Amino acid sequence: MVLEFTVSFLLVLVAYLLGSIPTGYLLTFYLKGVDIRECGSGSTGATNVLRTVGKGAAIAVLAIDLLKGSLAVGLVRGFFGFFPDSILPLSWQPWLIVITALAAILGHSKSVWINFTGGKSVATTLGVLLVINPVVALGTLGVFCLFLALSKIVSLSSICGAVGVNLLMVFLNQPLPYILFAVMAGLYVIIRHRSNIDRLLAGNEPKIGQKLQEQ
Repeated sequence: MVLEFTVSFLLVLVAYLLGSIPTGYLLTFYLKGVDIRECGSGSTGATNVLRTVGKGAAIAVLAIDLLKGSLAVGLVRGFFGFFPDSILPLSWQPWLIVITALAAILGHSKSVWINFTGGKSVATTLGVLLVINPVVALGTLGVFCLFLALSKIVSLSSICGAVGVNLLMVFLNQPLPYILFAVMAGLYVIIRHRSNIDRLLAGNEPKIGQKLQEQ
């Protein structure tokens, strides 16, 4: 059992470190010479990069943050593909996928490289979902895009996507580990949007293209 837990721990650790890559922070510092955590909402995610640097940088951050989540879970799938039931029991796969997925999401928002700060984990969560279940991922993206088209508010759309992923997991009769993942990840994304929720209730949450008002 020591080997099994050691291998599992290493996979989770790699997933966290992948998620921890501070894409928005690094790109903004490289392009503008500023610490994005001191700009706008303070998030290192694509939305704040859009406000701080522009569309091109925001798209790059979004794509890399998606990739981080996908790679983290893909490592587990790949490991079981190369070593089917030889090092780790096959029954561990869905649970290990969930734990590595959560580690990557946590890494994105609490990066060890930038004093445990980061983004809201929306893009990384979507990247994870693309590997866990592409149909759920695309459905969640659809919910996000629908509310974004209606409201023009990224945070509100992200929160709706966090709710939608839970409904989709249940509706599509996904395994229990994945449903539990949706609950935990969805709640975490919503909690990471606490300040956005306060602004939404106050009616001063910025829409796409608007600057965040200084409080």
